[in-house]
Amino acid sequence: MLAVNNHNHAPGSPYSNDMDGESVTDTEQTRAPSTIEATNGARRQVHPGLLLLLIAGAQLMVVLDATIVNIALPSMAKYFDRSQTDMTWAINAYTLAFGGLLLLGGRAGDILGRRQMFIFGLGLFSLGSLLGGLATSFQMLLVGRVIQGIGGAVAAPTALSLITTSFAEGRERNRAFAVYAGVSAAGAAIGLLAGGILTEYLDWRWVLFVNVPIGIALMIGGYLYIHSSERLSGRFDILGAVLSVAGMVGLVYGFIHAAHDGWSNSVTVGTLTLSVILLGAFVAWEAYTPNAMMPLRIFANRSRSGSYLVMLIIGAAMFGMFYFLTFFVQGVLGYSALKAGVAFLPFCAVIVIGSGFASQIMPRSGPKILITGGVALATVALFLFSRVTVTTTYWGGLFPAMMVMAAGLSLVFVPLTSTAVSKVAPTDAGLASALLNVGQQVGGSIGLSVLATVAATASRNSFKNEVAKLPPGSRQHFADLAASSTTGRPPSVGALTDPAAMHAYNVVQAHASGQGFLTAAIFALVAVVVSAVMINVKRTDVAASPAEAMAAA
Repeated sequence: MLAVNNHNHAPGSPYSNDMDGESVTDTEQTRAPSTIEATNGARRQVHPGLLLLLIAGAQLMVVLDATIVNIALPSMAKYFDRSQTDMTWAINAYTLAFGGLLLLGGRAGDILGRRQMFIFGLGLFSLGSLLGGLATSFQMLLVGRVIQGIGGAVAAPTALSLITTSFAEGRERNRAFAVYAGVSAAGAAIGLLAGGILTEYLDWRWVLFVNVPIGIALMIGGYLYIHSSERLSGRFDILGAVLSVAGMVGLVYGFIHAAHDGWSNSVTVGTLTLSVILLGAFVAWEAYTPNAMMPLRIFANRSRSGSYLVMLIIGAAMFGMFYFLTFFVQGVLGYSALKAGVAFLPFCAVIVIGSGFASQIMPRSGPKILITGGVALATVALFLFSRVTVTTTYWGGLFPAMMVMAAGLSLVFVPLTSTAVSKVAPTDAGLASALLNVGQQVGGSIGLSVLATVAATASRNSFKNEVAKLPPGSRQHFADLAASSTTGRPPSVGALTDPAAMHAYNVVQAHASGQGFLTAAIFALVAVVVSAVMINVKRTDVAASPAEAMAAA
């Protein structure tokens, strides 16, 4: 889950975890407000706005990926002849690498230099995007996605730390955090539109290619205008990184393998068992080693632990929603990639507006009521989604549920961040907030694999019911369509032009999506209980500014 020893971070670093006398001389703290002067490298002066543009651009590239690739998944599946379940790897390959190595990236910035790691992370992200876009096989696509995730894990925390070290505390830093948070929120909407346009009018490859010129431009800007920070001594928790990432990958692989070969399959059982052993060893190692990347003391506070559990479940619900709805609107409703992207825009708009509202009322209401109420709304939305059928329409069925879901999630993100950093030692504040991002990514990966497995099982059961209702002439066509959903091979022309077979296939797909949503709703119910029982933070305990909380969220 986490891959970094956070000891010896620089003061102000968002991934700081232990300060033992080592420090970084941040010359920007004494600079004039209008300029930033480079140190430990070529001396340049740059307006803070240009530096913020570089930081925001890097964050936008990373955030875009969550939605821009999602819209292109059906097109990718057709090209690679892969099933809907297989395509979860196109998401999980990125999120597992990103979430699993996120804190390692933050630590690398402290030890190896933020400027260097900012450029290196962008370079990896751009390289992964190029390889993914050029992919001629599904395996090559996944390699590109993994490299993208590693690059994002280096670039994202480094970009956030540059805000804390390059902008004076107070109004100037809060303004920078507000821009950072705004870009993060708007990135989802931009990704939906860009993904739809690029897939519709060019090709799915361009949702990956688009990152390359942007990444190169940001790398050049970073080389020219970002100062070189002093490097700190420290150690990386390599064993912890290997155990956590291997355990998570094994867990996801086991769930997805179960979707194809069943729960009793020896590979499924063996992989899941091994993953549990690896994750158990990871926890034991973190409790033992003095250089733990994830000090277990961070979980001593019940409210903080509750916030991580809630985010873990919310990550699964949100990833599942985008995944199932993407295939539903393009497969069952027949939307184009562009129309599908536009269909999600109201969801993103409500998230942006609602998050701003939550940050304003949280000082008066406190975090708990917002978190519990928001998760309850998200649960209601997931139950509404679970009722989808082949006759469900966008405006009559999907849109209302999307608005309820967005309203709920918008109330959750900022208060969760404030809860995570409440009553935490200053040296652990960065780790506490970063764990939320890790939880969202890891929860999304594992949750998506579970939901996809449930949907695949429901699909097989629904197939047996539907095939009996078809006339003999359509049964083979229906079987052809069903086989295409599990193997990825294109169905025959006869199957695609058989109305009865196509209707039955859409019934199966809608039922599978509904069962996936129902499972997510049950998970969300657990999150409601967790937030009500475990989270107990008073409004006076919330110390983070709204802008900083939104940026971290």
